[in-house]
Amino acid sequence: MTTKPSRSGHLPINGLSLYYEVYGDLGTSTSPLLLIPGAFMATDSMTSWVSAFADNRTVIVFDQQGHGRTPDTSRTMSYEQFADDAAALLRALQIERADVLGYSQGGGVALQLALRHPTLVDKLVSLSATYRRDGWYPSVLAGIESLSAAVFAGTTIEKAFKEHTPEAAAFDAYLEKMKVLNFDDQNISDDQMRSIPAKTMVIVGDADGVKPEHALAMFKLRGGGDEEAAASGMLQQVPAARLVILPATSHIGISGQTALLVPMVNAFLDNVPPTTPDLF
Repeated sequence: MTTKPSRSGHLPINGLSLYYEVYGDLGTSTSPLLLIPGAFMATDSMTSWVSAFADNRTVIVFDQQGHGRTPDTSRTMSYEQFADDAAALLRALQIERADVLGYSQGGGVALQLALRHPTLVDKLVSLSATYRRDGWYPSVLAGIESLSAAVFAGTTIEKAFKEHTPEAAAFDAYLEKMKVLNFDDQNISDDQMRSIPAKTMVIVGDADGVKPEHALAMFKLRGGGDEEAAASGMLQQVPAARLVILPATSHIGISGQTALLVPMVNAFLDNVPPTTPDLF
């Protein structure tokens, strides 16, 4: 199990001092996997995912603006800007093409990365993420509106931020920007979703903050569904898109399902052909 990065540090990315970690060798023929954490999460939040993937592929993970060890700036936050940061990081690391897995906010960033920088993304995994604001249950948006500095008092999120930026006003400003970012979400059109060239895997829980019908819509827009397979009962080719809905799994709970999900994701990333058992 890999526990230490082979390379880490800060890079000047689009006005940020962006913190990143690499696990493994960037010179291998297998596409590296870029992991993008969710809202308020940092690289340390993805340890179990890094460890689960790093035995088979090189893994890159980074702290988004204001998250973890990447200080906030006066720069406006947006999914598009965060995607441009991810693209600039890949280019700074001289990576021509990567697979991308994003969780929650990170999944939204991954979608924008595949949309805005299609040549950089080989395969795309959206984990508990939306492509439009109406993909969330209204209670999720209400919870975002109610966030305040008091909610984060004494947490690792506050401590990490104040290690590089101790001013209380700066943390308050960061929270307000994050609330706007996540409440407004993003608005990717159906046509834009169809235009993404990367093969896509959509994963949610059946008790997720993401509506299951939204995940299904994303799956269909990404080319999911095979009428020939429906007619014959057998997949004849590797599907363009995959959909996973985990039972009895919440938005936070799904982040702990590495043992179940990583083998499925690896099969997707490695183009493992579908198998059909002999029934008759």
